[in-house]
Amino acid sequence: MPNSIAKDLTTTAFAFRGYNVANLGRTPELLAHSVYGESVERHLRRASDLYRATTGQDSDLVERVRQRQESTPASYPEDLALIVAVELAQIDILRQHFDVSIADAQLSVGYSLGEITALVCSGVYDVDSALPPILDLAHDAQQLGDGVTMGILFSRGDTLDLDLVQAACVSVTSTGNGSISISSILSPNSMLLLGQNDTIDRIKTHLAESYPTRLHIKKDPHHWPPLHSTLTRQRNLPNRASVMLDTIAGGMQAPTPPIVSCVTGEMSYNGYNSRELIARWIDQPQRLWDVVSQILSRGVETVIHVGPGPNIIPATMSRLSNNVESQMSDGSLTGLGLRAISRIVRRNRPWLAPLLSSNTTLLRAPFVEQVLLEDWLLDNAPG
Repeated sequence: MPNSIAKDLTTTAFAFRGYNVANLGRTPELLAHSVYGESVERHLRRASDLYRATTGQDSDLVERVRQRQESTPASYPEDLALIVAVELAQIDILRQHFDVSIADAQLSVGYSLGEITALVCSGVYDVDSALPPILDLAHDAQQLGDGVTMGILFSRGDTLDLDLVQAACVSVTSTGNGSISISSILSPNSMLLLGQNDTIDRIKTHLAESYPTRLHIKKDPHHWPPLHSTLTRQRNLPNRASVMLDTIAGGMQAPTPPIVSCVTGEMSYNGYNSRELIARWIDQPQRLWDVVSQILSRGVETVIHVGPGPNIIPATMSRLSNNVESQMSDGSLTGLGLRAISRIVRRNRPWLAPLLSSNTTLLRAPFVEQVLLEDWLLDNAPG
């Protein structure tokens, strides 16, 4: 971790985390801090007020953080308010105490809920407009999560065939007794599936019979609200979100800095289409790998991870970095061209080989510095 975050952010990206089963991170330390505490408390209280006004339920996020109460399945709607508040507080602290503004960055990204915070920090909406529609739908999303299992689908060999996996999801869903859908594309050889009832077991059998090579599915032990999947359509969440978004304030300017969206995997936001993209955010898979590729191809040198205990984006980037670095550190690669590197990589990581042949920017992965903002703030606190 660097001793300072550069004031020149022209090669820096901010990455906002989304919901996870653990959502406190080091927030209790930030809240108790003599310098940072006021900013953290202010954002937590604002989020508590929005939560109460939207849901009609009581909430005291400040006390929850002080008591170090971690997330439970029942706390999902409140967790969303907590995460957004903490991310906004961290960005506020960085600006207030270190004179570092996210507006000066090259770009920002957000995984899942993090994209909503990125829109707020980029000036497209204020939190009073952006958070209530998410909270309004959170209870239904939570109820949909009952009986939903996450399956991590991966290949130890070739790149996954997205069309074949999607076809398998459609086939299993069509037989009844539950739907299954791709929720996130983590890398060329891994993705997250969300399935109701026994659909994860059924798609495992289906793929074993229909897929040309062997695949693996690991079940996550937790239940997950099925955002970014077709399961949300069972309660009309995308349409309901669209109706609510039609009349919220803001959304009529392009983000500053630009946002690489996990909905499209590209810089797709313009001066008016954020409502459309947020609606698609609900039932379409997160294209995390495309976002990581964009970060590398655009010459980003530092990624600052925002939020309490950032997980999936830093893990994805670190895994890619380790894979590339382990191949490049092989003494046999010295002086070899890219095609030769690709041939060597193919023996150990077949999914990575064609990507190195077609996209040399992936070779930059080991040289991108990652900063966990909550750690950096506590390590570099004024005074």
